[in-house]
Amino acid sequence: MTLATLTTTPVLDVVVPVYNEERDLAPCVRELHAVLARTFPYRFRITVADNASTDGTRAVARALAEEFAEVVSVHLPEKGRGRALSAVWSASDAQVLAYMDVDLSTDLAALAPLVAPLISGHSDVAIGSRLARGARVVRGPTREFISRCYNLILRGALAARFSDAQCGFKAIRADVAQRLLPHVEDTGWFFDTELLVLAERAGARIHEVPVDWVDDPDSRVDIVSTAVADLKGVARVARGLVSGRIPVGELRAQLGRTPLEPVTPGVPRGLFRQLVRFGAVGVASTLAYLVLFLLLRGGMGAQGANLVALLVTAVGNTAANRRFTFGVRGGRGAGRHQCGGLLVFALGLGLTSGALAALHHFSSPGGPAESATVVGANLLATVLRFLLLRNWVFRNRPLESTS
Repeated sequence: MTLATLTTTPVLDVVVPVYNEERDLAPCVRELHAVLARTFPYRFRITVADNASTDGTRAVARALAEEFAEVVSVHLPEKGRGRALSAVWSASDAQVLAYMDVDLSTDLAALAPLVAPLISGHSDVAIGSRLARGARVVRGPTREFISRCYNLILRGALAARFSDAQCGFKAIRADVAQRLLPHVEDTGWFFDTELLVLAERAGARIHEVPVDWVDDPDSRVDIVSTAVADLKGVARVARGLVSGRIPVGELRAQLGRTPLEPVTPGVPRGLFRQLVRFGAVGVASTLAYLVLFLLLRGGMGAQGANLVALLVTAVGNTAANRRFTFGVRGGRGAGRHQCGGLLVFALGLGLTSGALAALHHFSSPGGPAESATVVGANLLATVLRFLLLRNWVFRNRPLESTS
């Protein structure tokens, strides 16, 4: 049964969060209502979420609610787009919840493709993307640069796979929202990102729609303060994922997204997941190693830089694999594991040092060949590290991560 078969309540609730938008609110709601009335075949609602406006926005919202039966006005005494969306979505009886920015930067032609996969039950979350193939975007170089950098940070720090976290054009199934919203802490602009990261970690299917998007030159968003708040949010969510405070495993179970395990005969249960997580840790360790090596190379020489960089990243690599790859929690045995990790480090040191010595025997120190040699040797040492950590260092510990 699809969501749309139940027609006693609105199928779609589109929230328009506003703060001091008395000029743009009425044109936005009228155009949105016209599009939905013309193209949407099910019952819908438009909710204006006024979060602590101090101008005439509240009066305009009330007038629109009187003009259209499908429009509802909600006033919240505190500011915060995330706070407004969380409050309205939590109380809504609609089956699909959406929101859009009041400035109509996103062409409403994308609304039907946004909500259709949620109504059919194919997807759990849908986002408009200005970075997906097929999107057409008009905005200044500064905002373009900031947006792309932010999404690169999300990919690096939180392993996010969605392409655009901040486009103000998203939708989510109500049953999925009810599971995720209690765990979303941000009440401002980072709300979208935090919700998407939780949805992705919980195994929700995220559908991306390329949009036509034109930057609003009158945008009142403070880029600097928003960027700082977003970076703080990224750090907070990363800590929550690392510490286990965010119950990813529980959310996956609630959404029915238990991990798929390989059933190949002879392959131990959990090996595939361990390889994926070990690979992610290995990539991060290799990048950190290369950065440290290049920074230290000038003052310490190649062998000294190799020793220090490999030692530092070895300690971090063992700690990360202990927690993420092999699911070992708590401090018990941590010292023994680090000792084992250092012995594995000695093997890696011998490998990379030998590779450097061989290179310098046949060519001059420095240059791209040296960097390529140490990276290649380090990757080989990483493969040996996995085998030794799995079959020796953590042999008597749990082999399956609980998140």
